[in-house]
Amino acid sequence: MASRRNVGYSRLPADEDEDYDERMGRKYDPRFDYTPRNFDKVPWKSIALALFLLLLGSLLLFLSIFILTGHMGGEKSQGYGLLVLGILTFLPGFYETRIAYYSWRGAEGYRFASIPDY
Repeated sequence: MASRRNVGYSRLPADEDEDYDERMGRKYDPRFDYTPRNFDKVPWKSIALALFLLLLGSLLLFLSIFILTGHMGGEKSQGYGLLVLGILTFLPGFYETRIAYYSWRGAEGYRFASIPDY
């Protein structure tokens, strides 16, 4: 199979000094200046779902702890099942609630756009 190895490529002309931003010390790129309104939109349904998952997960975790320590009736297998379900609901609820809280407080690096909107 024949291949061309001696292809003469040439560089395209580039004017790098044209859009140089002196304040930032790098080339100016207008793509990053655009901030859509969706960054400021609060996803209320997603926050409500996150709070529901957080509360449900907390309840299931407390019930599993009470069953496993013997303060409440039930078998150990029921306690372990509630523990797994509690962890599976608590973690996503805590994660999205934390993002919503820090976005509401205006912490750097947190935006409501990080939360999926339903």
